[in-house]
Amino acid sequence: MSREQGVQTTAATGKVLSFWEHLDELRWTILRSLGVVVLFAVVAFCMKDWLFAVVLAPHDSSFITFRMMGAEPFSLHLVNTALTEQFMTHMRTACYAGLLCALPYVLYELFRFVSPALYRNERRAAQWMVLSAYVMFVVGTLVCYFIIFPLTVRFLGTYQVSTDVENMLTLQSYMDTFFTLCLLIGLVFELPVVSFILGRLHVLSGSLMRHFRRHAVVAILIVAAIITPTTDVFTLLVVSLPIWLLYEVSIWLVPRTTDINN
Repeated sequence: MSREQGVQTTAATGKVLSFWEHLDELRWTILRSLGVVVLFAVVAFCMKDWLFAVVLAPHDSSFITFRMMGAEPFSLHLVNTALTEQFMTHMRTACYAGLLCALPYVLYELFRFVSPALYRNERRAAQWMVLSAYVMFVVGTLVCYFIIFPLTVRFLGTYQVSTDVENMLTLQSYMDTFFTLCLLIGLVFELPVVSFILGRLHVLSGSLMRHFRRHAVVAILIVAAIITPTTDVFTLLVVSLPIWLLYEVSIWLVPRTTDINN
């Protein structure tokens, strides 16, 4: 079956769309996606107490991770230093929450737009890749929220060069660190998906990854040190371990792409 026939079979109208019709369909795809993102963002904005109870939970020792670790009691004092900062933080956090909640629908809309131009086997592979990428991003975000971010905030927030200097973290600093770490760790967790794609394209192989395993370990430690700018060896190892496990999973996964291609 040709690619043009695939478009005719899968297009909703049963015909090949012109260039301008494609642009119009893309416009409606973007508008529908934005509408759902805004809807979820509004819901998150209205649920302010619940939203910030979740986001601000890691700032003291009552957080579940610290309770499981048996950490010593501590509490970070967050302050606001700008007139509009709390409102803008509320808006930005609601938008991020709306985007994260609406992401499955956004990916569905984008896939529905491009799928008519794919062969049947390409469409099936794309479905699994998109789903896997989303799941891995969510897993990475959860790992960051429950492990990496709390340990980072606890270390940096309680670190003192002198007992005469009291730590008072600004709300903006806390939120910027939270969003940045969640995004970075979410992207790092895409490593198996990227490795799978490169394996299917015959750019990467399991033997090549095994050969450069030692180099990869050094690179992982460097990346972990950049993501968590602390001198705490325990925190560095906590961040490095999931990335190393993802690398080992990728070594196991890449050779399987050969079986799939066959």
